[in-house]
Amino acid sequence: YQMGDPIQLKDEGNKHFQAGETDKAIECYTKAIKACKDKNVLAVIYRNRSACHKLIITLSSSLIAIDVDAADIKALYRRCQALEKLGKLDMAFKDVQRCATIEPKNKTFLETLRRLGADIQAKLKTTFSTDSRVQNMFDILLDDEMETEKRERAANNLIVLSREDAGAERIFQNNGVPLLLNMIESGKREMILAAVRTLSGMCTGHKARVSIKNGSRQSIMAVDNEEIALATCNLFQCINDSLTGGDKREYGKEEALVLDASKDLKTILLSLLEMVANKKVPGHGRDQALNLLSRNVPRTTKKAKDNSRTLFTIDHGLKKILKVCGQVPELPDQLPMTENTQLIASVLLDKLYDDLICDPERNNFRDICDEYIKSKIDPNDMDKTIHAVNTISGLLQGPFDVGNALVGRQGIMEMMVALCGSEREVDQMVAVEALIHSSSKMSRASFIITNGVSLLKDIYKKTKNEKIKIRALVGLCKLGSAGGDDYALRQFAEGSTEKLAKQCRKWLCNPQIDTKTRKWAIEGLAYLTNDADVKDDFVEDEPTLGKTSLLFLYEKKEIMPELVQLAKFSKQHVPEQHPKDKKDFIDKRVKRLLKAGITSALAVMVKADSTILTNQTKEMLARVFLALSQDPKDRGIIVAQGGGKALIPLALEGTDAGKTRASHALAKIAAISNPEIAFPGERVYEVVRPLVSLLQTDKDGMQNYEALKGLTNLAGFSEKLRVKILKEKALPEIENYMFEDHDQIRQAATECMCNLVTCKQVQDRYLEDGNDKLKLMILLCGEDDDNLQIAAAGALAMLTAAEKKLCNKLTLVTTQWLEILQRLCLHTNPNVQHRGLVIVYNLLNSDDSELAKKLIESELLEILTVIGKAEDNPRRQGAIDAARTCLVRAMDLGLIKPFTSPS
Repeated sequence: YQMGDPIQLKDEGNKHFQAGETDKAIECYTKAIKACKDKNVLAVIYRNRSACHKLIITLSSSLIAIDVDAADIKALYRRCQALEKLGKLDMAFKDVQRCATIEPKNKTFLETLRRLGADIQAKLKTTFSTDSRVQNMFDILLDDEMETEKRERAANNLIVLSREDAGAERIFQNNGVPLLLNMIESGKREMILAAVRTLSGMCTGHKARVSIKNGSRQSIMAVDNEEIALATCNLFQCINDSLTGGDKREYGKEEALVLDASKDLKTILLSLLEMVANKKVPGHGRDQALNLLSRNVPRTTKKAKDNSRTLFTIDHGLKKILKVCGQVPELPDQLPMTENTQLIASVLLDKLYDDLICDPERNNFRDICDEYIKSKIDPNDMDKTIHAVNTISGLLQGPFDVGNALVGRQGIMEMMVALCGSEREVDQMVAVEALIHSSSKMSRASFIITNGVSLLKDIYKKTKNEKIKIRALVGLCKLGSAGGDDYALRQFAEGSTEKLAKQCRKWLCNPQIDTKTRKWAIEGLAYLTNDADVKDDFVEDEPTLGKTSLLFLYEKKEIMPELVQLAKFSKQHVPEQHPKDKKDFIDKRVKRLLKAGITSALAVMVKADSTILTNQTKEMLARVFLALSQDPKDRGIIVAQGGGKALIPLALEGTDAGKTRASHALAKIAAISNPEIAFPGERVYEVVRPLVSLLQTDKDGMQNYEALKGLTNLAGFSEKLRVKILKEKALPEIENYMFEDHDQIRQAATECMCNLVTCKQVQDRYLEDGNDKLKLMILLCGEDDDNLQIAAAGALAMLTAAEKKLCNKLTLVTTQWLEILQRLCLHTNPNVQHRGLVIVYNLLNSDDSELAKKLIESELLEILTVIGKAEDNPRRQGAIDAARTCLVRAMDLGLIKPFTSPS
């Protein structure tokens, strides 16, 4: 260290300061301070360093400057500003008070004094109330003598406080985290729930608080209680969202506490994967860990390029997830599971596989699965082997292609068949399940039909174990329905499907049987309901109907009769329709299902925030809703039971086919319902986008038509909705459909436009030059269809009333304008006639005297006179009054004189 000249160092520091290089300036001032002996110069250097110091260091420099020269007013005020920025308002207030004492007339000091006084009062108010409330809650919670009810109330208050920013900060500052962790350690359900929910509130959108020092976050999920597992799952989600950038706050001095988010995220991922295969974690905890992985690992949108989290999960945890899929609860020493765990694991595998971008990634996924299965197949260890077969079952329910490839491997199918003949019941059960899952492809089903039907029948007859009996039966049901609803491809003799269904219904309604087995009964019925006889019996059976949450309704593709003839001629197989699949039978079944309350059941399924609700399930739900909403009379029931609300999420996410069907069902409901009732609150705005999506040219005519009807109803409802429709870029599409050859679609588009023309943006499009929009509207007024004329003339009446320039433009775009106008005014339909006369009035009122003169000199005067002189008639009163108003306007313009009889 070289001693420098303090004055020179100070000047150098000043240069850096003016250049904005505060770090270098601070360095120079610090060297100058060490070298300086003159007290007065020292005070100046300290003051200069104080000016350029970053937020927190400012204080120490200013303090020394003030000690050296207590009356240095600049240093005092600078320290006041630094203290204010640090949030130490009371200390800042004292400093500015001293400044104001030294210079009582300084406006800056007086203004700061007033502002800080007010800030201190406000802060005291909130801090005092929040602080004391937080302290009060903790006192109650930590007092073992306190009665349970009071402690529970305090715990709930804490949750509410944690959701406000000030409250969360106070809990954090009052050493709340260790206290909350103590509550978790207490093992009392209510306490754990309250603590977990409070932590969720504190972590929401706050990175700095997320890095809770204690690693006990995951141990909470190891409590065997579904509600706690769910609450902890929510806490993890909050933490994850905060770390992945759902957090947009400014931190100031806390920024240093925010750790590297990607590192934290990896830690969370690893701990979740650790939980998946950890024996100490109970079933509910395992389910939530798998759910969290499903929700947060795969990309939310396929447009995002980065799928590194998926790859990280596959590398570090795929085998663990496969292990969960292979668990056989009937064997000793298995992981604790709920009846949903295997399915949730299969869904996760499916989502991970679906998130892969290229073939090498998919090959790696398959190789890991292949290697895992191979490592488990051991002819001398039956338990290991059935674990392998069960894992394949899990893959067949998840990424089917991967499972399918494994089943196709040499010897796997034979092994399943051999296991069916095993003495051990558990072997039979696992093998039968695997057979069922693998017979989804018609080609494979034919292999099993030849080899497996007699085997399954055999098991079904011999076994005393209900669980195996029902699985064998489902296998038979599935094979029996391998031909779908093609009447000609029935696999079994007449009447046997009804027998199978009857047996499934018996099990389904038996409360003594465990849930998983009853689920298989539903599965069997799902396949059997391909058969129309079964469908018809089923809807008559109320107890069974009440037990089933979802039935399969299909929309059928119409087959052209010509194609059928052609197929028969070329000796191709032609699917045959079952007599009971004709329209009137289907309608009857739909009515029965609606009466049984199917809409409420579907709405509950949509609401369940479950990862099991895959895109395929959503598509199936959308198909069912669409089938239910065919008859306009039924749509009121669907709305009343929450169907309108439930359709919105189905229309916004899922497969393309699913979204289209849900949007179509929404359009049917929107076309005839009061939007306020069908889609209460802000939801109605979410309906617009799905409807607009149906206007695209790749959608069929029925979808275009019903979407236009739905949008017409919404556009007639409020200005806000009209603006939303325009925002979703629907206008060009609607205009295109006004040119459509199809009469109904053209009428629906024109009606929709009629409801939109009150918007300024739409009027501007009609004012623009170089398009035929106005001409088209006038020509549509001349069409023969009354409804089309009502819509077009209504739109024209509103346009000419809103924009006087359009009155003149109307006469220039087509030579037929006057003839069409006269035809409107002579129309027999009073609605068309009234609109025509309003257009005439708008033209007379347009400030264009030449145009008004032209109208009155034409036959219109005679038409107006005849209508105006008619006697009052309630059916035509609108038209009569409009004609009289036109005549009065013509008199005002001096174009006609009042008729007076000679005296």
